[in-house]
Amino acid sequence: MEPVKMKNKLLISLSLSLGTLLTLVSYPSMSGELNNGRTFFNQSPRLLNVMTTFQGIRIPFPSYYYTIELPAQSGESLQKVMINKREGSDIIHYNTDQTIAFEGTPDHRGDSIKVKDTQWDEKSETLIITLDTPVSPGKVFTIGLKPKKNPEFSGIYLFGVTVFPVGNNPMYLYLGNGRLHFFGSEGGSQS
Repeated sequence: MEPVKMKNKLLISLSLSLGTLLTLVSYPSMSGELNNGRTFFNQSPRLLNVMTTFQGIRIPFPSYYYTIELPAQSGESLQKVMINKREGSDIIHYNTDQTIAFEGTPDHRGDSIKVKDTQWDEKSETLIITLDTPVSPGKVFTIGLKPKKNPEFSGIYLFGVTVFPVGNNPMYLYLGNGRLHFFGSEGGSQS
């Protein structure tokens, strides 16, 4: 190979290597916090299941369970969950002081997770649940809500689920809708 061609190949290789090195220095690997203090999830949590203990309309004091998986690669612990009704013909009122959280699923409960606060905004039909102890990456956990009763009207009710990592400036992440289907006759009474 000619010395000039060899020199050019060496310069190109050196330039590419230097460019890669500068890119890595300029853009550090993803972490759970940006330079401005905003925290985020490296890998999205997942809404695994939404269920109710009773599907009949007007049933008093059912439980609604929202099960979420926080992957080991999420990078940040989870501090808050926001649940808001997006579809359904009736307002559901909650006993906010009876909100619970625990590791695992409703069928396989683990350790309890203390709930610090549950805020209810009736106008937007939104609950914000703040956990006293954040959920660590690599866990499956469940939020349990206690409505005063199931809706008056049958049908499908959709609830949007949004999660927030720990931190003073968290970037929320919408996980999708949970679906509950309520059955019964609007004209008669439920037993």
